Amino acid sequence: MRAKIVAGNWKMNKNLEETETLLAELAAKLPDTNAEVMVAPTYVNLASAVRALESSKIEVIAQNMHYAESGAFTGEISADMLLNIGIDTAIIGHSERRAYFGEGDEILSKKVITALNKGIRVMFCFGEELEDRKSGNHFKLVESQLKNVLFSLEPAAWSNIVLAYEPVWAIGTGETASPEQAQEMHAFIRKTISEAFDATIANNVTILYGGSVKPSNAEEIFSKPDVDGGLIGGASLVADDFIAIIKAI
Repeated sequence: MRAKIVAGNWKMNKNLEETETLLAELAAKLPDTNAEVMVAPTYVNLASAVRALESSKIEVIAQNMHYAESGAFTGEISADMLLNIGIDTAIIGHSERRAYFGEGDEILSKKVITALNKGIRVMFCFGEELEDRKSGNHFKLVESQLKNVLFSLEPAAWSNIVLAYEPVWAIGTGETASPEQAQEMHAFIRKTISEAFDATIANNVTILYGGSVKPSNAEEIFSKPDVDGGLIGGASLVADDFIAIIKAI
């Protein structure tokens, strides 16, 4: 059975005190759930978050990591550094990393390979921009993003991969992605993986939806058969909102 996951990507938000306050509130209010619950604070607060959640079922994950083991990469964080503080899942390929920091398929492929070789679970993000959706190029683009980074992997590697589909056009644009559109793309993703590998891998991989999930739409989105949870942005920064989304799964 596929894992259900609700992950909060905090992005560049929350200082140390605010992080500890939010984590304490989430830990206290966490409902009984079979879903995996994750939070991704900023790098400087990861170690503190791990300590704060030692007795909680909430997992701390990283927002990013570098592909090199060490070296002259100012401002970057390696897989070993994450493992050393108890982090074993990393978000790779987030739309903001692609758009603002120029991370393309070649760099992302290196990151994925390094993470998997180090035993770090990969939450791989991908998705189309508004112009791709309006031009009808969205399926082709998503297929390309998957193929160029993940389809050269050995089949066994997929047990350590979580996919997160982000319709970038539905995040902060005023456009709205319907649950039906989410399901349509998630079903397409499974079909594409099945054709490249096999149905077992396609049916077992967890695919999250990352298009402005909120308490008001989470239950309907999560009810779709190929949607296994969400990668949550802004709503994960408010304890009651994130808890409501967790309950919706």
